[in-house]
Amino acid sequence: MEVILLERVEKLGAIGDVVKVKNGFARNYLLPNKKALRANESNRKLFETNRARIEEDNATKRSDAEQASKGVDGKTVQLIRQASNVGHLYGSVSARDIAEALEGVGAHVAKSQVVLDRPIKAIGVHEVRIALHPEVSVTVKVNVARSPEEADLQAQGVDVLQQMFEDEAAPLVAEEELEPVAAAEDATEANPEAAEAAPGQAEQPEG
Repeated sequence: MEVILLERVEKLGAIGDVVKVKNGFARNYLLPNKKALRANESNRKLFETNRARIEEDNATKRSDAEQASKGVDGKTVQLIRQASNVGHLYGSVSARDIAEALEGVGAHVAKSQVVLDRPIKAIGVHEVRIALHPEVSVTVKVNVARSPEEADLQAQGVDVLQQMFEDEAAPLVAEEELEPVAAAEDATEANPEAAEAAPGQAEQPEG
């Protein structure tokens, strides 16, 4: 289906562009959300008649979004979630969760403005794009952790999973280093006479 865009749509085009899209995308998203018109002769004339007003409205909305972006850009929110030992969440963090968390720190964002390719399913600090307008977007940080203490470490740049793996590996290395010493002690206990004779081997008999 060919449509006339009434606003900029990412990866499609700008206001007034006539683009070809899948029928389902047009019917389920572009047309009901008033982002486009069917590209027929009557709608082309309607668009050209109202083009100046449409562009003026868009400019006003863009200006409002740019002003609002100052209270959102660079914000960090913290979400505490249960997760496995390897950091996989029991569940996920959705666009709604992020919008509500931003609301809690005074950044007013609609769920539809949170751009997530897929829900967040692992702990860590994730950068998420917020589209306040088709031409205005900002980035926020979402700190997902299993505890406030862990979130604080992640905020300082610590990779808590990597640190956890290193801490678990450290005792194993220590045990490996102690094994030769333990083996020598076991041999001494098993044959004490050989151990006592060993120092005397260095002494030369008198001629």
